[in-house]
Amino acid sequence: MADESDGARKSGPPWQQMAEGLLYTHGRLNENTQATLEAASFLYGLIELLHEKALISIEELDQRKREVAQRLARKNSEKGIGVLLQEPETDKYTFTAGVTIDCENRVPLCKAACCRLPFALSKQDIREGIVQWDLGQPYLIAQNDAGYCVHLDRGCHRCTVHEHRPVPCRGYDCRNDRRIWLDFAKRTINPDILRDDWPRGLAAEDTGSPQA
Repeated sequence: MADESDGARKSGPPWQQMAEGLLYTHGRLNENTQATLEAASFLYGLIELLHEKALISIEELDQRKREVAQRLARKNSEKGIGVLLQEPETDKYTFTAGVTIDCENRVPLCKAACCRLPFALSKQDIREGIVQWDLGQPYLIAQNDAGYCVHLDRGCHRCTVHEHRPVPCRGYDCRNDRRIWLDFAKRTINPDILRDDWPRGLAAEDTGSPQA
């Protein structure tokens, strides 16, 4: 007959149970937010067109719906509404699509700018419980007050969870990212990375990187 300790081991430690519960809760919240956003997009698009014209077409309504949806999505992003998770899910320990960048020679120029780019973690990251996420906007990578990933050692510019780093960190290729390099080959940085508020001023569609 199994004792209570056996059951506790099967169910996992409290932090893991809490993480599982949060994933479920935030998953349902995200589904509701997406459904509400879609309904609101159709409604606002219809209102705008009816105000402008006496007659409408399905094509016009659909186009306006997409435009309004983008506006509402940007507003929700600014207010921290919704839950972000990596899609599609990829096993980070079998991920092989990464590239090799001579980071040690470029960090003095780029100031580890890639470690300031926000991105969503995966369910694997959350359940593992090693990589920290933003409690204010689940499940974005946690960043400090300076905007850097909390796992970056600012002294030596090395990742303190390198073995467990998320897929976006493993697959990110900065060579053609003009937010960081105006000319990678010539080692010309984008001066914007020297701003204290970089990349917080980027458009909502540009803040999901680094990307694999």
